Amino acid sequence: MAPYSRREFTRMALLALPAGKLLTAARFLGAPERSGVQLGLNVPYSFGNNTMGAEEVLKNCVQLGVGSLELRSQPVEAFLGAPVASPPAPRTADSTTKAAAAALQKSYGEQLRQWRLGAAPAGAAALRRKYEDAGVKIDIVKFDNIYAMVDGELDYAFALAKALGARAISCEISTKDDDLRRVGSFADTHQLMVGYHGHTKVTPAIWENAFSLARHNGANVDLGHFIAGNNYSPVEFIKKYHDRITHVHVKDRKLNEGPNVPFGTGDTPIVEVLRLIRDNNWPMQATIEFEYPVPAGSDRMTEIARSLKYCRDALI
Repeated sequence: MAPYSRREFTRMALLALPAGKLLTAARFLGAPERSGVQLGLNVPYSFGNNTMGAEEVLKNCVQLGVGSLELRSQPVEAFLGAPVASPPAPRTADSTTKAAAAALQKSYGEQLRQWRLGAAPAGAAALRRKYEDAGVKIDIVKFDNIYAMVDGELDYAFALAKALGARAISCEISTKDDDLRRVGSFADTHQLMVGYHGHTKVTPAIWENAFSLARHNGANVDLGHFIAGNNYSPVEFIKKYHDRITHVHVKDRKLNEGPNVPFGTGDTPIVEVLRLIRDNNWPMQATIEFEYPVPAGSDRMTEIARSLKYCRDALI
């Protein structure tokens, strides 16, 4: 019989357990891995489809042996019965078609807002149980267009994250102090961190400004974007503000706005950051965000598995 890794053995054991025994076993997988680092995955984004259903997301995560997630709100809200967005219009230069697409998007946004204002976020606890029964912890919940939310929607967003058992929400960072102050005030009220995600134009000073505006304003440091945009390592920033960092996005990029590349072939100090988190026992998720082009002859799941292996091998 071929030998199995500890994770493979645990996953098979979970499938064999009676329903009543699953949650206890699941908490092992939701905890940090043997290395002490909580490796996670940004889903369903990393699977290439933000509209993927919660069941398929979970199936893929179990197949990959991922025990912690940054889960986007779309599959959760679909599970709760949110209105479904119309398929995106084909790309075109025609102004009439563009205007029609924008109107459709605006209409859907209003439908979603009204649904959220009447929704019961506590219903997400059922999805949390389903995931935890399979050994997967929803650690962070990501929301799009958060600055356009009215107050009731923001309260809903934080309540939804809590119902899922998350310790933080995440969103893109704004360049406006009023946006960061407002979202941060809700984070302070709900006592839940917000990890602001930055692309290549986001400098440490921008995050530092966000930190000054609310106690629960934090950073989702994207290692690849940081190195490609700032052209120096994020290590010192992570050391200085580790208590403000909810999670790091793990990807490999080249300097000078360089491309995303397979792990280990770019300029991003992935290994150094992972070992830094491990050696300091910091409770921040190292979240793989899969973005490099899938090589010919391979597929997305295979490449995500390779990326996970690269991270685990770095921590042996």
